[in-house]
Amino acid sequence: MDLLVDSSTIHLNQTQTTLFGVYDEVSKYNVQLNIAERLWAAWYLWMQNDTLATGILSFVMHEAVYYGRSLPWIIIGMIPYFDKWKIQNLKTPSLKEQAHCALVVLFSHFTVELPQIWFFHPVATWCGMDYGVPFPPMWKMAYQICIFFVMEDTWHYFAHRSLHYGPLYKAIHKLHHYYSAPFGLTAEYASPIEVMILGLGTIGSPAIWVYFTNDLHLFTMYAWIFLRLIQAVDAHSGYDFPWSLRHFLPFWAGADHHDLHHEKFIGNYASSFRWWDKILDTEATQEARKRRREKKLAEFQAKKKQ
Repeated sequence: MDLLVDSSTIHLNQTQTTLFGVYDEVSKYNVQLNIAERLWAAWYLWMQNDTLATGILSFVMHEAVYYGRSLPWIIIGMIPYFDKWKIQNLKTPSLKEQAHCALVVLFSHFTVELPQIWFFHPVATWCGMDYGVPFPPMWKMAYQICIFFVMEDTWHYFAHRSLHYGPLYKAIHKLHHYYSAPFGLTAEYASPIEVMILGLGTIGSPAIWVYFTNDLHLFTMYAWIFLRLIQAVDAHSGYDFPWSLRHFLPFWAGADHHDLHHEKFIGNYASSFRWWDKILDTEATQEARKRRREKKLAEFQAKKKQ
């Protein structure tokens, strides 16, 4: 792997046996790199095993973001001031329920997701993903992440809607609907099969992109997963604030969109955006359900007149 412009000058010796020792050596010969890029390069050089380095980094990042983002929602749930913005304000999860959910999800992460993570690096590099330094420019990362949001949302809509088909719902998806009033930690409270099916949208979208374009960096992938995790936890938070993103981006789904899905058990299948539910008439709002009832009644009356 060509990590550094001057990698040929790096010779690890007795004094560079720690990560920060390697970091100092990298910094000495690669002053053009920023701090994050030097740390990234030092990590891979220090590990001496790219698959292991990516695996550990991926798992630690996932756990830190998932539980780190869930923690503020736990705190908010303990402060009565925020109750006025709780969507289903008559259903508040207890700390015991949240602790149980956190442990079940953590067990799933170690037994289901962690084994799969070790395959990520070889598969990603086979598809053409870069993981050297320097990192790609911000503008490139931004437009690629926007594309991944659209791709994942499309996969999520159709896969999620399929999981609401009778036998599939009972065998796979029912567990995720155990909580009719979701909270942040429930974002990944699901069966292993569902985790793999819906996770294909998150991992598969960048994999398809890089396979056909040969233009994607692992750091962009991590930025995408970071934002997708934030979105997933926030969508399950159970709170809709005046400053929530959906009030500024009308096509953004947000917590109110997914909370209604958990409450009604049907409709609002998309993850990030509202357009698929709008186009395919699967919105779960009261107005949409009323419109569908009136349409069916009009069709029934028209048939009676024939």
